[in-house]
Parts: sequence; C-alpha cells; structure tokens
Amino acid sequence: MAEVVRNTERTPLTIVDALANFGVATIHEAQERTGLFASRLRPIFRPVRVAGNALTCEVAPGDNWSIHVAVEMAQPGDILVVTPTSPCDDGYFGELLATSLVARGVRALIIDAGVRDVAELTTMGFPVWSKTICAQGTVKETPGNVQTPIVCAGAHVRPGDVIVADDDGVVVVSRENANAVLAAAVAREANEVEKRQRLANGELGLDIYRMREKLAQRGLTYREAGGS
Repeated sequence: MAEVVRNTERTPLTIVDALANFGVATIHEAQERTGLFASRLRPIFRPVRVAGNALTCEVAPGDNWSIHVAVEMAQPGDILVVTPTSPCDDGYFGELLATSLVARGVRALIIDAGVRDVAELTTMGFPVWSKTICAQGTVKETPGNVQTPIVCAGAHVRPGDVIVADDDGVVVVSRENANAVLAAAVAREANEVEKRQRLANGELGLDIYRMREKLAQRGLTYREAGGS
C-alpha cells in the first residue's frame, strides 16, 4: 500500500535561502563530506543554482502517477525529489508537470530517472537534475509513497530536508543540522576568500597549505636538470 503524509515539517526558508548562497561543493565539505547525490544526476541546463525543501516522491518503473499526487502536497520553496522503486530511464516528467509545479511555488526537480521536453523546460527556466533525458512516456497505474523518507541516487532524503543543487551536483542537508551547516559554510567561504587572494598574489598552494614537509616525508625529492 502507498501512502501520502500531509503537513510534514519543513526547514524555514530563511535558512534554505541562506544555504542557496553556497555551492554544493562548499556545503558537502562543510558537513564533513556527507549528503552528496550520485554524480549521474546532472542539470539539464547551466549555469544554475537552487535550494529548497525536499518534497519526496517514489514512483513505480515507467509510472508517474505519484508525481501528480506530489503536486498536491507542494508548498512554495519546495524541490520535488523523485526516485523510482526500481531503476528506470523513462521520461517521467515534462513541460506540463513543470507548469503545475511552478504554479505551486516549487523551485526545481531532482529525479533519478529520465525527463523529456528539455527545450521547453529550459525556456521556462525550470531547473531539473536528472539521470538521463528520454522521450519514452509513462503510465498511471501504480501509486507510490509521497512525503516519506526515500533514498535518491544514494542519498537519504526526508521531507523538509534542505536540497541544494548547482552545476556540480546535488546535496542534502538534514533539517536538524541546517543551521550548523550554514555556519560552517560561512566560515569555510571566508577562509577560501583569504586563500583565493593569496593565490592571486602568486603564493603557492604548497606553502599556503604547508605541504612541503609532508611531501618530503612521502619521498618527494627535487634535483636540478642535468645533474647526475
């Protein structure tokens, strides 16, 4: 039996929008290299960056019925996260569903399967990260769970967790840790600003990161060209 969970808790959009200021790589590092979705999920157009609350949805292979159910549960600031119960590359999602999601304030789609109508989605400016692009259509016969915990592209996602996605990929931040991860991302970004300036001034990463001693310990030696 499939179920839909109503009135799930979400992360405040003030925190979500603050996390949107940081790239996926920064957030992934800030939360100790956790939460990254598999690299097979790629944006259908670039450049793009978005953050939102996870609206979770399971779909049967070749069946997008549950996506229509998920639209009803959508709230402004959500990102729809869809995973098939068995691997499938069919085109679950296109222009019409995107139009419906936009009307509900949904910011993007993350799907470990296929999408179609890519030209129209790009013209609309509706961000999508998908496993593939496929014109194969789907049926509406088997309902799946909506707004329950899922695993999408190897990442555990619960309703209301924060999803951040950009040109580099997709990462999830648990709603309980969102404030702490935001603080860590701010600190990491400040540190990178300083290092970026030092690198621009000609300093070497070898010296900034104090790599020379460790390299020597690992057996790296230097010699002059033409030496014996």
